[in-house]
Amino acid sequence: MANHIVLFEPLIPANTGNIARTAAATDSYLHLIKPLGFETDDKHLKRAGLDYWDSVKIVYHDSLDDFMATVPDKRYLYLVSKFADKTYSDVDYSDTTKDHYYMFGKETTGLPEPFMRENPEKAVRIPMTENVRALNLSNCAALVIFEALRQQNFAGLERTHTYEHDKLK
Repeated sequence: MANHIVLFEPLIPANTGNIARTAAATDSYLHLIKPLGFETDDKHLKRAGLDYWDSVKIVYHDSLDDFMATVPDKRYLYLVSKFADKTYSDVDYSDTTKDHYYMFGKETTGLPEPFMRENPEKAVRIPMTENVRALNLSNCAALVIFEALRQQNFAGLERTHTYEHDKLK
């Protein structure tokens, strides 16, 4: 089982870099659906991901159709959109025998409307006021992936940092 963060045509390199760091920290795959709004050697992208790029399991797709062809069980595909009725925390992500895919749209327009209309049962939203158009993409990805991991009992995520005061206990 694996978790997959999927970015549809991301535009802002810093967002993608931050999400790459989250993917590395959570042992999740990062899927990037082209076209991208930046080059993957962009200095802002690398700076946001810092020195974690060698730990990112990254997969590139030439189109949405190409990506969809790789999803083995569409029941475990979740489309994050502010237009969904169901909240992301109301979904059961606990099945650790299946791969889960969390798809986020581009920063300016989200996921394609025809695609969303074809898949309304897969749509989930992050509750927020109407004071802003949307939350930052990297924040959204972190919220959703950590909710899924919480439901999966943080499988595969072990405490790796030890501090001197912990050794005294």
